[in-house]
Amino acid sequence: MLDVALLGTGGMMPLPNRFLTGLLLRLNGRMMLIDCGEGMQVTLKQLGWGFKSIDLICFTHYHADHISGLPGMLLTIGNSGRTEPLVLFGPPGLKAVYKGLSVIAPELPFEVHLIEAENKEENNMEIGNFRITTRKAEHMIPCLAYSVYVHRMGKFNVEKALALNLPKQLWSVIQKEGEVVYGGNLYTADMVMGDERKGIKVTYCTDSRPTAGICSLAKDSDLFICEGMYGEEEKLDKAKEHRHMIFSEAARLAKESGSRELWLTHYSPALTDPNYFLDNAKRIFPNTKAAYDRMNVALDFEND
Repeated sequence: MLDVALLGTGGMMPLPNRFLTGLLLRLNGRMMLIDCGEGMQVTLKQLGWGFKSIDLICFTHYHADHISGLPGMLLTIGNSGRTEPLVLFGPPGLKAVYKGLSVIAPELPFEVHLIEAENKEENNMEIGNFRITTRKAEHMIPCLAYSVYVHRMGKFNVEKALALNLPKQLWSVIQKEGEVVYGGNLYTADMVMGDERKGIKVTYCTDSRPTAGICSLAKDSDLFICEGMYGEEEKLDKAKEHRHMIFSEAARLAKESGSRELWLTHYSPALTDPNYFLDNAKRIFPNTKAAYDRMNVALDFEND
């Protein structure tokens, strides 16, 4: 099961009733955060998922509304009692940005490991049980869209285990640990498991024009979270000028990518009631929701 929560849904500046956009994912008690604007600790505290178990913080880009909350977040994580290393990942330039921001968070009880994405169309990495793929977005500065995939092992094959003469007491061990040594031989999970089954996929995109790369990244997502800076069709020219999307463009990406559900987010401060324009998206992709702060869902694997 993958828990998904939008900590905030605002773009550009926080509002009294709307924090800046940030996505929190929780799997087996461990968490990753994408984007960290000012005040992110407040809305995360309201959500109640805690701070100590955040292992990874990713960034779409380095505009202030997506990263200015990092020093305070790191200090809060430190005050939660964390001592394990924490990973930061983002587009090229992360090291320089972190060097500046860390001036006001100089002493942390854990190591911070910095990973900059390579300057190419797609990057892939795996941290814990999270498989992460990024694609270049189209914004005013280098920006990434993210897809997070939670893999699912195949079913245990009793016939394969019996054919290997593997004792039953070791069956659960090899499933959990991935390998086991018995009789001087190494047995790996692929020797007793069926093909990997369909996992869970969440795609997250803010601050971009629609692109074929983002559509491909979001292919078959269980949940596609996409920016809708403007709800009105009349704001299309403005969206193009500032490299953002309107609701209907996000909906077309959801439809063309074969996503199951679309959450709109990253609203303009002037867009006080996103639901007023929701039909502009729903007429294209019916399973669209106007996200709100701390909106969350538990995504489970398909039964098979």
